[in-house]
Amino acid sequence: MAKLTTRTEDYSKWYNELVVKANLAENSKVRGSMVIKPYGYAIWEKLQAELDKRFKETGHQNAYFPLFVPKSLFEAEEKNAEGFAKECAVVTHYRLKNDPDNKGKLIVDPDAKLEEELIVRPTSEAIIWSTYKNWIQSYRDLPILINQWANVVRWEMRTRLFLRTAEFLWQEGHTAHETKEEAIAEAEQMQNVYADVVENFMAIPVVKGRKSDSERFAGADDTYTIEALMQDGKALQAGTSHFLGQNFAKAFDVKFASKEGKQEYVWATSWGVSTRLMGALIMTHSDDLGLVLPPKLAPIQVVVVPIYKTEEQLQEIRQVVEQFSSELKAKGISIKFDDDDKTKPGWKFAEYELKGVPVRIAIGPKDLEKGHVEVARRDTLEKQFITLDNVSNEVEKLLEDIQTNLFQRALNYRDEHITEVSTFDEFKSVVENKGGFVSALWDGTEETEEAVKTETKATIRCIPLAFETPTEGVDIYSGKPAKYRVLYAKAY
Repeated sequence: MAKLTTRTEDYSKWYNELVVKANLAENSKVRGSMVIKPYGYAIWEKLQAELDKRFKETGHQNAYFPLFVPKSLFEAEEKNAEGFAKECAVVTHYRLKNDPDNKGKLIVDPDAKLEEELIVRPTSEAIIWSTYKNWIQSYRDLPILINQWANVVRWEMRTRLFLRTAEFLWQEGHTAHETKEEAIAEAEQMQNVYADVVENFMAIPVVKGRKSDSERFAGADDTYTIEALMQDGKALQAGTSHFLGQNFAKAFDVKFASKEGKQEYVWATSWGVSTRLMGALIMTHSDDLGLVLPPKLAPIQVVVVPIYKTEEQLQEIRQVVEQFSSELKAKGISIKFDDDDKTKPGWKFAEYELKGVPVRIAIGPKDLEKGHVEVARRDTLEKQFITLDNVSNEVEKLLEDIQTNLFQRALNYRDEHITEVSTFDEFKSVVENKGGFVSALWDGTEETEEAVKTETKATIRCIPLAFETPTEGVDIYSGKPAKYRVLYAKAY
């Protein structure tokens, strides 16, 4: 099995190789799009199931809306249309026909031009708010709390598996409320839901904050974000929740009769995370041997590799494994007994390390004689022996410890890479040499934000919620009075 390029050699190449060799995904025949393979999709399914559970616990229902958005609807909210215009795929015709000059080839039928062009959804606000107009007449119809699991298309020119693809999977929540306060509370609630899942399920620490005006979602009054830090010192936007104000309600004339009998525009939110989280998972925890998966997300949490020479030895091992295997399954722990005789144990060890299986158990005839098994943990690569009568309890504890350790390890890295600076020279030095988040004072102007970005390629990732109190001091770049303390970073 060919080794991966190391992270220090070429982090980008390491990432791309790992995604492919670990059988997570591969490039498709459609430029910039990917095929998510069964192992990668199994991880996504576990994450999806956890998110879906949280959405339903907070009162949301799932629905589905069309893939195609009439161009006139898409244009209705001007800022949103402008924000996504460069990424739109557009359907102009609905039929092909045989090419009379080249048999066997197909060409667009010029007579099959659509009366109105269709946008392949880059996001669904337009189609959903045109639908909500029919659903909402009175305050009694509010709130509407809808989530959609779907695919979207954003015609990216520079793509990378999971992190940025022309088509990707995501969920998008779209809610309608009677008051501004309710909508803001909803946007904040969903930011907290995302942070909880990402930290406690994916073991990735995040910073909760608000986006600057230039970085917020097109068509939003405010964007709440969770920002994570990858091992190469670059930030990654892990999820966003948007307070849309009444922008879409006004664009699509969505009004309701209030309790006082007045016609008022509704207040809105939207929020989403995508398969980009798969990239975050890989880049936060994995190493030069392959994936490192938190147990709560691993499709296979425990793998047992038997070491034997005869069929009789295999059957003896199988009987013992079945005992503790049934105990682990009863605790909700997924376990695989790999008795495939086409590959040797050493190959299997390397394969399961590559795939990030949290716990590996090796057991052979000598282990049976001694009444123990060898247990290896993927996060630290440490090995230990556990007695056969205690495998179930000890493995359960080990999985909990691995989950905790991965989060703590990532948290330590993140905290060590938040650097507070007071001058622009310091800022440039940290961005260039250390990476990570740079904590700095900002005057709140887009001019300063853009100048810093142009000179250093670092952007304002967020205004952390913890920093939103008034700040004394001056902007590190402009020297003007500071309005916020923010976190800058180079980002994916």
